[in-house]
Amino acid sequence: MKTSTFFAGLAVGSVAAAITVLYSTPQSGSEMRSSVATASADLKAKLKDVKGRVNELKESVSDFANQNVQPAIEGVKDSVGGWRTADEGSRNRLENEIQEIQSAIEELERHVAAQHNH
Repeated sequence: MKTSTFFAGLAVGSVAAAITVLYSTPQSGSEMRSSVATASADLKAKLKDVKGRVNELKESVSDFANQNVQPAIEGVKDSVGGWRTADEGSRNRLENEIQEIQSAIEELERHVAAQHNH
């Protein structure tokens, strides 16, 4: 369940409970207005608290991401860099071996041609 959905449900439930209590209790007009004003103030305070908690949650998630995800990304970058370096060394070694094979083939062709001409 998403946290924002939970807090929204909490706020809606609080409003519904306040309205139910207000309308189910027999009161005079001035008492009703006073109750509504009190319930409204309580609701505003609860919503402010919910908003503060949501902001704290956002900060916690952001801190978690910065502390845990960023090092993992750096580790992957380092691994890829190391792989590229290793790959470049292998590529250079393979190019040298291919060059040596080509030189050996050319030498063999010259040797066969010289044997054939004799």
